[in-house]
Amino acid sequence: MKPTHAYILIESLPGKSLELVSAIKRLEGLTNVHLVTGPYDVIAYLEAADLKSIGEIIVKKIKSTGFVSRTVTCIVVDED
Repeated sequence: MKPTHAYILIESLPGKSLELVSAIKRLEGLTNVHLVTGPYDVIAYLEAADLKSIGEIIVKKIKSTGFVSRTVTCIVVDED
């Protein structure tokens, strides 16, 4: 079974972007974490076994850092 991939667009709490990146960049499943400009502060690329696992990583590991204001999850539906 192929893994599920998603881009996680993260808005951090004010002044907490660097702390957020440090807290999540080594999490299992996150293959890329970037500090960015624009409406979001961090974009992460996540690979997990299934959609449920993606949700668990977002809620239990990313949001639980205490540095996240909100997230938007974009599930990859077409891969080359």
